[in-house]
Amino acid sequence: MVFVSFLIPCFVISTDIVFSCQNTHDFVDASSPGDIVIGGLFAVHSVMLHPEEYPIKPVIQNCAGFEIQIFLQTLAMIHAIETINNSTLLSGVTLGYEIYDTCAEVTKAMASALRFLSKFNSSEDVVEFKCNYSDNVPRIKAVIGASYSEVSMAVSRLLALQLIPQVSPASSAEILSDKIRFPSFFRTIPSDFHQTRAMAHLICESGWNWIGVIATDDDNGRFALESFGVQAMANNVCIAFKEMLPAYLSDNTFHTKVDHVIEKIVKENRVNVIVVFMRQFHVLSLFRKAIERNVNKIWIASNNWSTAVKISTIPNIRQLGTIVGFGFKSGDISTFQDFLRNLHEKPAGNNKFLHEYIMLLSVCAHLEYHDFQTCISNQSQDDLLQNVENKRQIWRDDFLNANIEPGFIHSTILAVYAIVHAIKGQCKDRNCKDPSAFAPWELLEELKKVTVTDDDKENKFDSNGDMITSYDVLLWKEVDGHMEITTMAEYDLEKGDFIFEDEEKKKEFLDLKKVQSTCSQHCKPGQMKKVTESPHTCCYECVYCPENHYSNQTDMDYCYRCNNKTYWAPINSTTCYRKTIHFLAWTDWFAIFLLLLSAFGVALVLLISVIFTKNLNTPVVKASGGLTVCYIILFSHFLIFLSTVFFIGEPTEIKCKTRQALFGISFTLCISCILIKSLKILLAFSFDPKLQNFLKCIYKPVPTVVTCTGIQVIICTFWLIFRTPFVNQNFSIPRTIILECNEGSIVAFGIMLGYIAALAFICFIFAFKGRKLPENYNEAKFITFGMLIYFIAWIIFIPVYANTFGKYLPAVEIIVVLISNYGILSCTFLPKCYIIIYKQETNTKSAFLKMIYTYSSKSASSVAVSQVSLDSKSSGSRATVSDCSKSENGNCGFQVPGQRLIKGKVPPKDTARTMARKRLSSI
Repeated sequence: MVFVSFLIPCFVISTDIVFSCQNTHDFVDASSPGDIVIGGLFAVHSVMLHPEEYPIKPVIQNCAGFEIQIFLQTLAMIHAIETINNSTLLSGVTLGYEIYDTCAEVTKAMASALRFLSKFNSSEDVVEFKCNYSDNVPRIKAVIGASYSEVSMAVSRLLALQLIPQVSPASSAEILSDKIRFPSFFRTIPSDFHQTRAMAHLICESGWNWIGVIATDDDNGRFALESFGVQAMANNVCIAFKEMLPAYLSDNTFHTKVDHVIEKIVKENRVNVIVVFMRQFHVLSLFRKAIERNVNKIWIASNNWSTAVKISTIPNIRQLGTIVGFGFKSGDISTFQDFLRNLHEKPAGNNKFLHEYIMLLSVCAHLEYHDFQTCISNQSQDDLLQNVENKRQIWRDDFLNANIEPGFIHSTILAVYAIVHAIKGQCKDRNCKDPSAFAPWELLEELKKVTVTDDDKENKFDSNGDMITSYDVLLWKEVDGHMEITTMAEYDLEKGDFIFEDEEKKKEFLDLKKVQSTCSQHCKPGQMKKVTESPHTCCYECVYCPENHYSNQTDMDYCYRCNNKTYWAPINSTTCYRKTIHFLAWTDWFAIFLLLLSAFGVALVLLISVIFTKNLNTPVVKASGGLTVCYIILFSHFLIFLSTVFFIGEPTEIKCKTRQALFGISFTLCISCILIKSLKILLAFSFDPKLQNFLKCIYKPVPTVVTCTGIQVIICTFWLIFRTPFVNQNFSIPRTIILECNEGSIVAFGIMLGYIAALAFICFIFAFKGRKLPENYNEAKFITFGMLIYFIAWIIFIPVYANTFGKYLPAVEIIVVLISNYGILSCTFLPKCYIIIYKQETNTKSAFLKMIYTYSSKSASSVAVSQVSLDSKSSGSRATVSDCSKSENGNCGFQVPGQRLIKGKVPPKDTARTMARKRLSSI
């Protein structure tokens, strides 16, 4: 097998410095032997010092910025391993550990990872290159760490070469869930996908949509920013600005960038909520500068710093405003707290971190709490060795417990136990005291199936290698003059919602809504957003909802349209209102007036019927066609008046179908009977033989009435069958629904009215022909007037009806029906009633005979004169007339000068009487 060996370089900086690396064993910061060794990677220092001399040499430098919180995580790992070794969990197999400081640098972490890959018990820490690492036995079986996602990404790619399991208690970048790129990576915390979703949910629930985001310019910061951007967009939250700070404090531009970010925050005065994805030492620098500039905002803390005590103890931290954070769910860590209380009794020989911490206590113990913490963080390893001389050792029990971040401690312990349970699964049938009992890749497969019980809750890795736990929503609030980090709620990842322990916690959450952080003012109900030229959808103008639209919530993107035509809404409405239904109601004053007119017409018909019935045998009644014809005409008038009732009140299917048919058939019956009367009168008083013959041919009373009325019945029947009228809702008037009858077919309606008009016109012609009746018997002339009234009324009706809309449209037709009906009724019957009541002396048989005799004599004389006039014109002479009443011998007639007397042209008295009797009998 071909292989290449790599030696991990380890150079000596100074022989008298304890922390310098003289050989590979000096590179280890904390260790303990065991049958199975677990590696650890923690950023106990926040920065790695860089040499000032030139050229730069490949030397692993010392670090500065001691991080108490990360140091506590290393102690949690050690505590968990010692607890397991003192238990029966692994049945006599002891665990060892090797913990390395990454100094938050990928380069230093890679050096540690190379040592993890080196062969077990190799004297020269050689990393062999092989085509197959299945049987390879590396120095460690699994790795816990690293503290930061950017470091974990680099280390995981390297450890994946031999599929060494890596379980991180702190790296939350969403990309690490990708099992293709990071097949051996696991974590005991949720990914940032859940954190950013929870943040966006909190922001949305609080009514904020115009926020700022600040992140570290590294892989973790960029991925968190990208994930949050997606979640913010899904919750209609706009990011006003995104600022990135250099990942390393050693960057010369760091403080300049911090000043720039503060200026941006001050400038964006509408942004009152800022989300911060940064490491703790970045946040410290940012907040110190923000306090100097009196910046007061709501700060949303990521899990990197949401429980950082060293930040919460910054002087005047309360001036920054409100801090709300998301922290990993914690468990019972009381045993770890006990471990810390007894830590001073433990030897520090194999733990450089603990040894350094003890020296830091000696150097900084005289300072106040926050200054003490600053002193610890600012001491480099080189400076510490110089300052510790002649200092006596001091131990502070309270300091470590005060700086515990429960979520990270719990997840670190959980990571150890997850690996141990996987080891236990591998050691069931193997002798695990032998380092080659199993390979790391076998442990990896076992780890995927592990279930760890913690506080009666089962925890296991999902298919992405993530352990799905919940978040604590944390609120920083001032208590007794100092800042406390309290749990306000729990965010359930599965339900995607906040859970509150009590109403007081919920009230704290609701109080956050009092702060406004919006690009535009909230649009009130009744308004909607109008997008401006800004690229952000959160920047808009509020405009009123138009008519027939409404909005019932704040900040609606659009107004809802009233769901159907039966509702309406005014401008700036928050709801829809049911439209008022209008129709010509029975209680309407105009409807009452029309009903009174119809009722008066009915009463008039009844009165005329009574009058005619009492005077049944009088000449006037007989001359009117007799009681039967009069009753038929009066009954048709009654039905016409009755039909107006169907035009009033709420339209129904029955009313719509009945009213036009009843009116049309009734009016046709009335006109048909009057037409027969006109024919009869014309026939009785016509002296034209040809016209009389024609009238005798067509004068068939019963067939004529039946035929004329039957045609109208057929028209209405076809209308009702094929295009029947129906109830229609007219929405042409805003805020109102007009209930009306739609005629179904305007053509059928026109044919019905046109047919009545045709009959009326024929009746008018015949009545006009017979208008020159006896002076006291002028019925044909009144019929002519009645038809003229009908025509005038309906001619006016057509344009008025076509241009009228609303609930009074039926009233237009009622008016024209009443006018035409009153006109015909009055012209047909009122003159006769007048004669019957006031001219009784003329309503006798002798009076009628005398009147008709006089009319007949004049009519006959007129005919004779017309005949002689024609003869005289032809001879050019004047004719003379001899009155037969004065002639005793009957020699009467017409004589033209120079010609003989024309006898018999003028009828004698008995002849006139005979003609009068015939006229009377025909009438």
